[in-house]
Amino acid sequence: MTGRDVAADPRLGLTVLHRRYVPYSHAHYAGNLVDGAYVLGLFGDVATEVCIRTDGDEGLFAGYAQVRFEAPVRAGDVLEVAATVVRVGSRSRTCEFECRVVCRGRPELGGSAAEVLDPPVVAVTAVGTVVVPAAESAGPADGGPW
Repeated sequence: MTGRDVAADPRLGLTVLHRRYVPYSHAHYAGNLVDGAYVLGLFGDVATEVCIRTDGDEGLFAGYAQVRFEAPVRAGDVLEVAATVVRVGSRSRTCEFECRVVCRGRPELGGSAAEVLDPPVVAVTAVGTVVVPAAESAGPADGGPW
């Protein structure tokens, strides 16, 4: 930790949510399973919004400290993806990510049948770090940090 707390840094605790329907064109495996990289791409999307909201820049994903695939993601699912800022460094932002299946297709009941999952199913969790440019530089065109 940097020694900063929620009172000292309002970026801590910021949560960004996205929802996405998983189209059947993304199914790669038997049972309409979707590869794990699909969710990692969604984590990148919410991380981008986190950086925009905290620093006014899209930032760059530096890496994951942990990724856990806990339940399958299938075509026909509606996913809710969340990123919460848990650490703020001078240029880095560490986030906890969670992907929940909130709705699931039920093709065995009919071609367009689906249900709301209550409670949602946690499919993927992760901890990752993004970086943003130094405050005094606007980016590569200005000789910035990347």
